[in-house]
Amino acid sequence: MNYDGHPVPDHLLINVEHRDDPVSAVTEDDARRRSRAYPKLLWGAPLFGTAEEVDGRWRIMSLLADWPQAARDGLGSHFRRLRSETPDSPENAAERKGYAAAFQLLDWEVVNDLTVNDRRYRIIRAQPLIRMGADGPEPPRPTDPDVAVDRQSGQAQSQMEGFVIDPTANSGLSDALLRMEMVSAFYKAGAVPDDVRGDSQQAVDTHPNVVLLPVGFTVAECDGGSWRPRSLSTYPTPQAARDAAAFRFSDIIPDEDASLDEIREAYARALEQYEAPRGDEFELNGVRCRVTRVECFVRVGPDGPEGPRPSDWDPEPPPERHFQQLREQGLMVDPD
Repeated sequence: MNYDGHPVPDHLLINVEHRDDPVSAVTEDDARRRSRAYPKLLWGAPLFGTAEEVDGRWRIMSLLADWPQAARDGLGSHFRRLRSETPDSPENAAERKGYAAAFQLLDWEVVNDLTVNDRRYRIIRAQPLIRMGADGPEPPRPTDPDVAVDRQSGQAQSQMEGFVIDPTANSGLSDALLRMEMVSAFYKAGAVPDDVRGDSQQAVDTHPNVVLLPVGFTVAECDGGSWRPRSLSTYPTPQAARDAAAFRFSDIIPDEDASLDEIREAYARALEQYEAPRGDEFELNGVRCRVTRVECFVRVGPDGPEGPRPSDWDPEPPPERHFQQLREQGLMVDPD
């Protein structure tokens, strides 16, 4: 394939693979049916995480933060851990120094892209979306794996961690169509503030392709005929989402004026009575709930995945700068 007389750059490719195996055929049929039943795509608030470049591709380390600084703090913690795990010896002195310089920089400065010990790291931005139909948000598909929570770890294994952002990877037809639809998508006038819309539109030019990330699941609740997320968190399987939603702490406490002993007693009773729902539709405290499928994509450009945008909500400064501000305001004791 050529692009202006030259081979198409990797970051612009969408490779569509025709798959004849029965599982792929059923998966594609599920996707077609759901695209008709749930035709409206609604974007959620962006997620932020960390990625590292390995062999020319970017690999997700984590994708859990609601704002960029939380992801930067996580990256700083990662470098602290690497330094602590690197033996303190003369031959490792330069490596340990590189990790220390990295987390000290992140403690003070807003940095979204840095190289540490010859490896690149980046704060990345991802866009979740859900499909809506006449009856509400899209539930899990029959072909979505639905395993129970790992009882030893207390959580289902994340599919995001270690995922390689590769725009050249083969896509099924339905995923390729969604990618092509999202390539030119940006916020419409009036839907968001002008600066948010402007950044969204600019991202189409600077990061002109998208890569779909592993699907996640959450629980939505219907209140007065309108659906809203019961939790802002997403989980790797439908059952993990059911488990989390069925045991929300705010549903357990007797009332807002309850004493600590009353809260403890209520929590103990809830643990004894706890039984997570198994279906995709259920009621919690009389409220209709539905396990909801959450798709997610990241924009990519010539230099890899998109980072935070200037208009993204980022309420906190780096930690040491924040501490300094608090000390100047007399709200924190000076360590000296």
